[in-house]
Amino acid sequence: MTELGIKRFSSLVELEGMREKLLNSRSASAKSIHVCTGPGCVAKGSFKLYEIFCAAVEGAGSDVQVQAKCVGCHGFCERGPIVVIEPGGIFYQRVEEPDVAEIFRETVLGGRVVERLLYEDPNTGKKVEKANEIPFYKVQERIALSGNGLLDPTEISDYIAEGGYTALAKVLSPMTPEEVISEVELSGLRGRGGGGFPTGRKWRSCRQAEGSPKYVICNGDEGDPGAFMDRCIMEGNPHSVIEGMLIGAYAIGSEHGYIYVRNEYPLSVERLKNAVAQAKELGLVGETILGSSFSFDIRINRGGGAFVCGESTALMASLEGRPGEPRAKYVHTVESGFRGKPTNLNNVETWANIPHIINRGGKWFAGIGTEKSKGTKVFSLVGNVVNTGLVEVPMGITMRRIIDEIGGGIRDGKRFKAVQTGGPSGGCIPAEHLDARVDFEELTKLGSMMGSGGMIVMDEETCMVRVAKYFTDFLQKESCGKCTPCREGLAQMLYILDRITDGEGQVGDIERLEELGGLLEGTALCALGKTAANPVISTIRYFRDEYDAHILDGRCPAKECRGLFRYEIDPEACNGCGICLKNCPADAITGEKKVPHVINQEKCTLCGTCWEKCPFTAVLKV
Repeated sequence: MTELGIKRFSSLVELEGMREKLLNSRSASAKSIHVCTGPGCVAKGSFKLYEIFCAAVEGAGSDVQVQAKCVGCHGFCERGPIVVIEPGGIFYQRVEEPDVAEIFRETVLGGRVVERLLYEDPNTGKKVEKANEIPFYKVQERIALSGNGLLDPTEISDYIAEGGYTALAKVLSPMTPEEVISEVELSGLRGRGGGGFPTGRKWRSCRQAEGSPKYVICNGDEGDPGAFMDRCIMEGNPHSVIEGMLIGAYAIGSEHGYIYVRNEYPLSVERLKNAVAQAKELGLVGETILGSSFSFDIRINRGGGAFVCGESTALMASLEGRPGEPRAKYVHTVESGFRGKPTNLNNVETWANIPHIINRGGKWFAGIGTEKSKGTKVFSLVGNVVNTGLVEVPMGITMRRIIDEIGGGIRDGKRFKAVQTGGPSGGCIPAEHLDARVDFEELTKLGSMMGSGGMIVMDEETCMVRVAKYFTDFLQKESCGKCTPCREGLAQMLYILDRITDGEGQVGDIERLEELGGLLEGTALCALGKTAANPVISTIRYFRDEYDAHILDGRCPAKECRGLFRYEIDPEACNGCGICLKNCPADAITGEKKVPHVINQEKCTLCGTCWEKCPFTAVLKV
């Protein structure tokens, strides 16, 4: 890039020289405004905040050393939009457009803190200025997400200045492909896309496989409900993914790479394309990288719009222009994958860990986590939890610490009921196992899975039968239909769950669901089908009493299934305001002003309008 003072790096020395030049050009007194452009903050208007800050910087004059930059997801989505002022790391949350002028005047120009925009610790009532003092961040250990919130994802100069492509330089200078693979094996890194297969072993198998050319693929087709881990890395630090792929390609002996991005992630596609173009311009992607004999090119492909395309063989079929349908796994993709050639596929988070492992050593990474699950894992923490967002924690941490310390506990003082991990094919884990470790083995033992990192928290008012029905419905719609067990088995499971939640369940339905679950696990073609029954089987395992209540008593204990509970008005709480009477579409409510009202159960259609409209919580579900 010409603005960096060089057109193309032709050697490692030139890369290091540019890094030093960039660092020296930074003034210690210069201020920097970091505006989060992660998905949560963007939804709340952070792009507009960035534009207003840019206008403020421009209007401040050339003698004021201030830079406004968009950065990746900070993770604390519940408190967005987030703005951080450097140096000093002043952390402002829930920033709105009218706040921009005050922040610029008071903090950027005046060095004073705007107290009302600081985070307030709910336990102490103390205002907190820096992110590392906020409970949400204290427990975390950020590796894959370390560049998010710090780097401008649209500027390669930011990545280079902070040590970007150092790992690539290290690999191309003193290390052989064998040494690179050995370092990744030493790290114990396992695939973060759901399967948990040892990354180093996969790389070695691909390198040793016969045939050429060899391909390297990044799986960015993230489709789990509530998941946005890979999206935030692609949008917040795309060069970390590219550098990881370059290192993997060198180790495997590949010259061709693809990043397959979910079609619903247009910003991810835009930032990856921009990052690849910048890296090519500087000689970090393409022919004779950094003056070496190593060449590697990357193409960005948008996904086929189907959840099943996240499965490795379905993804490769989609890349080839065929329908995204999986194939049997007796032929491994490292031997015959994309276009029938040896192919190594890892997901976004896996690739983003590679530069850190090369720079800091496999032994360092292996020192984090548990015996069989090394390093950290990124999770999207969503659902009925106070602090929703993106978190990265060491493997082996307990679910209780994630939910209570990072997540701040359950909303509105309600009780925790279950947490669903592993995406739509994961299981629901109850309160009795909150102290279980979060790692590959422990979650599988509990009837769930690590998956790609979705974590959905549910409170006491959640019907677990409806949860099982929701995920079964999702998977049934997303099944490619290629194999009979998945196509027909999921349809039958959904039919049974529909009947149960409609109050038409039959004795023996639970056993039928268990039988279908075993059939899917043993005979489905791909991982989607084999694990599709997990939400059903795990909820039966831990919440069978709820299934029995629906089937035997015609009652939904959580009062979510329409027809399996009724609405009543508490005469002691009702003051006769008449709001429920006026809004009832079925004219099922009677009563005089200032006199407790009554619901006619024969007329009531269970629409819930009275429950939603009552300002005094006098309408109860019973």
